[in-house]
Amino acid sequence: MKKSQFFINLYIIIPLIFAGFSVLSSVVTFQLGVFNIQKGVDPASPVLIWIAIIGCTSFFCSLLLVRFLLMPSQRFWESTKNLPLVTAAQEGIKKSIKRTNELAHIVQLFDSVTDVLGKVDARQSFPDIIGESRVMLGVMRQIEKVAPTDSTVLIIGESGTGKELIANSIYNHSHRKGKPFIKMNCVAIPGELLESELFGYEKGAFTGAEKSKPGKFELADKGTIFLDEIADMPANLQAKLLRVLQEREIDRVGGTRTVKVDVRFIAATNKNIEEMVKDGKFREDLFYRLNVFMLYLPPLRERMEDIPLLADSLIEKSEKPVQISNPAMQLLMNYQWPGNIRELQNTIERATVICNDVIDVKHLPASIRRDLPDRHIDMEISEENPVEIDEKIREIEKIFLMEALKKTGGIQVEAAKILSITPRSLWHRVKKHDINVDAFKSNK
Repeated sequence: MKKSQFFINLYIIIPLIFAGFSVLSSVVTFQLGVFNIQKGVDPASPVLIWIAIIGCTSFFCSLLLVRFLLMPSQRFWESTKNLPLVTAAQEGIKKSIKRTNELAHIVQLFDSVTDVLGKVDARQSFPDIIGESRVMLGVMRQIEKVAPTDSTVLIIGESGTGKELIANSIYNHSHRKGKPFIKMNCVAIPGELLESELFGYEKGAFTGAEKSKPGKFELADKGTIFLDEIADMPANLQAKLLRVLQEREIDRVGGTRTVKVDVRFIAATNKNIEEMVKDGKFREDLFYRLNVFMLYLPPLRERMEDIPLLADSLIEKSEKPVQISNPAMQLLMNYQWPGNIRELQNTIERATVICNDVIDVKHLPASIRRDLPDRHIDMEISEENPVEIDEKIREIEKIFLMEALKKTGGIQVEAAKILSITPRSLWHRVKKHDINVDAFKSNK
C-alpha cells in the first residue's frame, strides 16, 4: 500500500514551531507560578529556573535549526567553490569572507552562482553573440522571449553594434528556422530599384524586364525577412510596406494580381526613428506596425566589460597566433569606440598584422593611444540642457569603480582600499552597476 506524503512549506512550519514553543512556555510558566502560590512558596526562584531552562532549550533548538537550514548551502559551497567556472566569480567573496557575516556570504554565493549559470546558458544558447555583461544578457533574454513568436521585431542600435547578428539569432531560435531567411539593406539599393527588388515585377513592366521576377517578400514566403536600415526607405515605399504588414499581400511592379505572403518581419535601424516620426520623415502608422517588439542593442561603450571577450574572440579567428598585453587591453577598454564592434574588429585585425607575437600599445591606432579625457561628463546646466543629478552621480560612481578595478587588475580588496570603502560595499556597488570584474583581471 502506497504511503501518503505531505509537504509543508518552511515558511509555515518554522513560524508555527516557534509560536507553539512560545505559547507552551508561557502556559507552563503561568501554571508554575500559580502552583507555587497555592503551596505558599515564593514563585520567583522556580520561575527564574524555568526561564533559564527555556532560554537554553531555545538557544540549542535554534542552533540546530539554523545548522539544518545552512548545511545544504555549505555543502553546495564546498562542492562548487573549486569548479573553474565558479572560481573566478567567487574570488571577491573568498578575499572578503572574514569581513562579512554568514548570511551575506550565502547571499553573495548564490548571486555569483546565478551569474555564472546565466552566462553559461547564454554561451550555449547564443554561441555567436560574444558578451557576458548584464546588458547583453538582458538582450539575450529578450531574444529568447520574442524569437518563438511571429511578432514583428524592430532592432534599434548604432552602426556596427551587430544588428544583423541579432536578427540571425532571432531567426535561429524561431519556429521558422530552416525556412527562407531573406536579408535586404534598404540603403544598399537605389530607391528606383528598391521597389522591384522588394515586390518583384512582371515581364515588360519596364525597359529590360524581359521576364517576370519574384521579389524578396515572395522569396521569404513561409519564412523571415530582415530589412536593415528601414528608416532610410523612400516615403513612397513606406505606404506599400505598411500594406504588406497589414494585409500580408503584395502587388508586383506592372502586375495585375495580388500575391499573398506569409512572412515574419525583422527590421533594424541606426537612426532615432521616433524623432523621424515627429519630424514627418517616417510614417507614423508604419512605425507603430513595426514597433511591436523593440529591441535595443547597446553600443560598445555601454558594455565595456565585454571588450576583453570580444578581443580574444577576434584574435582567435586571426591566422597569426598572438596575444594582447594588459596595457593595450586597458587602452581598448578606455576608448569610447564610436564605430562599435566593427571598429574594434578592424583595430584588432590591423594590430595582428603589424605585431610579432604580442599586441602592445604601439600597435594600436593613434586615436586610441591619444591621452584624452575619454570619459568626459558634461556638467553644463541650463534650461535647454537640464541635468538628472541622480543619473550623473551614478555615472561618476561607475567611472571611479572601473578606474580602481583597472588599476588593481580586478582585485576587489585592493580596489576597495583605493576607494576607502569596505570590500562588501565595493561588491554591492559593482553589482549595482553591472560591472564584470573578470574583465579587469591582469591575466586577461
